[in-house]
Amino acid sequence: MSIFTTTLLIAISVLSFCLVLVSIRFILGPTLPDRITAFDLFVANTIGIIAIYTELTGHENFIDVAIILSVFGFLGSISFAYYLMKAYR
Repeated sequence: MSIFTTTLLIAISVLSFCLVLVSIRFILGPTLPDRITAFDLFVANTIGIIAIYTELTGHENFIDVAIILSVFGFLGSISFAYYLMKAYR
């Protein structure tokens, strides 16, 4: 096992731990903006995990999944922000 593989495994474990913390913030978040931020961070961490997994396994097909997930995450964040702007006016 090379040092690059070891670094990728450490990075994927740290991102997985961050996903657990973000999930807790999403569940316990006191306000809707906290939950929206947690959702956006959840998507970003998931994209990072997919990218690292793609590098570890060598299957380039997962990059397409990460790109589609990033588009859905961006559109979800924008729609939530639009909803907040309408709700707080």
